[in-house]
Amino acid sequence: MNQLVKPGRKLSRQQLICATTLTLVAAVMIYFNWGLSHALSALAGGCIGIIPNFVFALYAFRYAGASANRKVMDAFFRGAKIKLGLTAILFALAFKFLVIIPVPFFGAFCLAVFSSLLTPMFLKFKL
Repeated sequence: MNQLVKPGRKLSRQQLICATTLTLVAAVMIYFNWGLSHALSALAGGCIGIIPNFVFALYAFRYAGASANRKVMDAFFRGAKIKLGLTAILFALAFKFLVIIPVPFFGAFCLAVFSSLLTPMFLKFKL
């Protein structure tokens, strides 16, 4: 593995762990307050926020270095396209096949997405 991609992979791993943990904690709290159907909606929303980020991280941190500059850009763009497409597909599947309760569903989705943005502020990340 290229040493230059290790910091990016470490940060993405921390973000995914944080988002997963927050989603699970939120689902458990929702379960005890409002019941199973609300908690399952929250889990579904959180998964829709986490899974595309995981796929993006797999694509985004394949290459690094000045000699692979074009590959790095292509991998990021491909990862971003797949992330958006996968998010849309997962939303469509959730609306088609699951009984969704909107507030916990979208709340957990937003929690998972925004936790990835805020993770570097709360966790120490050393390059």
